[in-house]
Amino acid sequence: MANILVTGGAGFIGSHTCAALLEKGHDIVVVDNFSNSKPEALKRIKTITGKDFKFYELDILDFDALDKVFKENKIDAVIHFAGLKAVGESVQKPLEYYHNNITGTLMLIKAMRENGCKKIVFSSSATVYGVDNPVPYVETMPTHTATNPYGYTKVMIEQILTDVSVSDSEWSVALLRYFNPIGAHKSGLLGEDPNGIPNNLFPYIAQVASGKREFLGVYGNDYDTPDGTGVRDYIHVMDLADGHLCAVDYVLAHTGVEAVNLGTGKGSSVFDVLHAFEKACGKELPYKILPRRAGDIAWCYANTDKAKELFNWQAKYDLDEMAADGWNFTKKNPNGL
Repeated sequence: MANILVTGGAGFIGSHTCAALLEKGHDIVVVDNFSNSKPEALKRIKTITGKDFKFYELDILDFDALDKVFKENKIDAVIHFAGLKAVGESVQKPLEYYHNNITGTLMLIKAMRENGCKKIVFSSSATVYGVDNPVPYVETMPTHTATNPYGYTKVMIEQILTDVSVSDSEWSVALLRYFNPIGAHKSGLLGEDPNGIPNNLFPYIAQVASGKREFLGVYGNDYDTPDGTGVRDYIHVMDLADGHLCAVDYVLAHTGVEAVNLGTGKGSSVFDVLHAFEKACGKELPYKILPRRAGDIAWCYANTDKAKELFNWQAKYDLDEMAADGWNFTKKNPNGL
């Protein structure tokens, strides 16, 4: 079993992955600055697993603070989640996104290199596939047509990590391209709890279901899809967490760099997700059709063959289970974490 440093470990995907790592028997060290997460998530990880872990409140832009974490702990590998992640906001604040996500990652890689830790699992995104590739997305496709600064930070960080790996054959890098993580931990203790207005469909629907918001805004119903709404590859956050466990095992045993899609390989429309959530909460949810959003595409889903082949991993949960687990979290935590 290994000692894993998890950056952004209090966030949505980070917290679920921390719980999965501890339950598998790994030790973890968590760093987070709580810019879009809450300390309560860390308490809940301990409640779920019955295990304790070290935590450092720090910003990944702070090299000295990161260096101290490596000096004080023997870290075997890093899972790097920390970063700003709202697509729309990145268009408004490109400098903040480039500085935080790219410079923060550079500080992390530098601290890793100086302390002899050369194994990293990076939280990338399907946004790297941009607008010109046909679905399903395959890892060998070009990744230079991202539609927003957030997506480009992922493209650039993938390139930086690839270049580092080429320059030093001791590095082992897994670039995990997530599709659309939703759902929550089965216990209802952990789930997605964004600050402010949610940027993603699922927590927005959850807030409509709990009465916090009047209606769901559906951006565009005239796409070339079965019901006119955008189709995405939704994946249960616990399946995603499991994918990180497989990626950690992989980087600990191999060197080089691999990009791997983590999705279900199936697309669901906005209305599919809405109806699954209605089924879970037992009532109809109001929605309004709004104009399309700039940068949105009609179809986005994964080819998942490589994850099966390389990691022996595939998603287990279907959309109904994602909705049921998400509603369970919303019901138990009407005011979030």
